Amino acid sequence: MTLLESAKQGQITDTIQAAARFENVSPELLAGELALGRAVIAANKIHLSGCLKPMAIGRIVSTKINANLGASSVHFSLDDERAKLQLALTTGADAVMDLSTGGNLDEIRQMFIAESPVPVGTVPMYEMIVDRDVESLTVDYMLNIIAKQAAQGVDFFTIHAGILREYLPLTLKRVCGIVSRGGALLAKWMVYHQRQNPLYEHFDDICAIMKEYDVTFSLGDGLRPGALADASDQAQLSELRTLGELTQRAQEAGCQVIVEGPGHVPLDQIEYNMKLEQEICKGAPFYVLGPLVTDIGAGYDHISAAIGATLAAYYGASFLCYVTPTEHLGLPDSEAVRTGVIAFKIAAHAADIARGLPGARDRDDKMSKARAALDWPAMFSLALDGQKAKQIRERDECPGNDYCSMCGKKWCAIRINNEMKMLMESKR
Repeated sequence: MTLLESAKQGQITDTIQAAARFENVSPELLAGELALGRAVIAANKIHLSGCLKPMAIGRIVSTKINANLGASSVHFSLDDERAKLQLALTTGADAVMDLSTGGNLDEIRQMFIAESPVPVGTVPMYEMIVDRDVESLTVDYMLNIIAKQAAQGVDFFTIHAGILREYLPLTLKRVCGIVSRGGALLAKWMVYHQRQNPLYEHFDDICAIMKEYDVTFSLGDGLRPGALADASDQAQLSELRTLGELTQRAQEAGCQVIVEGPGHVPLDQIEYNMKLEQEICKGAPFYVLGPLVTDIGAGYDHISAAIGATLAAYYGASFLCYVTPTEHLGLPDSEAVRTGVIAFKIAAHAADIARGLPGARDRDDKMSKARAALDWPAMFSLALDGQKAKQIRERDECPGNDYCSMCGKKWCAIRINNEMKMLMESKR
């Protein structure tokens, strides 16, 4: 029995209890949200028997972030991917996706599953086209790859089943066309064979595979906008309506569902996009890439995306896919992974504070008190990236602990404020 089926029957499983403890919510509340499809616990039975620590994704818990990792056909190294995984985990990633398209894919994937205590996701389509043209793919081969990765222990799959053949002409009007790798590959397959999306036509078969191992769907947005000019267009919204249909079908089959969203979206359209997904997909957790709020931030796209991600999480997203400074430019290295994770931890946390999540501001209040007391060790321990904060503090040699190089000792407002309070108390 899957977690969704257990929750619908009112059963509080060990996995639900463990996730509830981690999230500091009642098991009954979490089970109720799971039953309604408004929360998921991405936990493949195989990974769950290993090192996975169950956690939830949904609006009743804190906003989660995902770090995309994986080797490419240009650069692949198992040791590099292991190092990036550990860095993503230590800087606070709540999930990771192995998007490898180069090297020994099985070896890299199995390393992620064996060593990651957070959920691991993949896009099975990427393995399907290694060493072969997409046109040569058969339905049986596609299903076999999905089944193999499920048996290895992958917790959630991006499945681009919502991009339909009849939507492809809509992309011809776009500035950037189809920017999703999985979406573009399936579009090419459909055009070549003059057939419907095989992942849509065989969606029930995929559900059966996912159900066997309790893999969570991450319904991919193959027609997400890759330019502000393409945001909220007919192609994107047509696919979203199909994703709403597939969400219901997957849940009826006993599978948990996350829905993926845009992309590149102007700031003023983010609220509309978040609320529309919640309506069409009946509150299924929304997983967004950014969204990026400007197209000209190359080299700084983690900032463009974090701005959009904060607003998206405030208005309805539950799961944020990080963007690194190398987005649109190249494969992220370790420093880019660190920067991307921290930027999106800030975005997620800021949104949780704004939406009044209980306890979300506790750490901030402790940081404020540490700053007021000029307690540097406490500040470093409370910062999202304490290591970098400490490096910046130690960059300048300040002989005392009661000021920094920004204002100097004489003009330090915090030090002056503390002296003023002591003086006022002495004159009482």
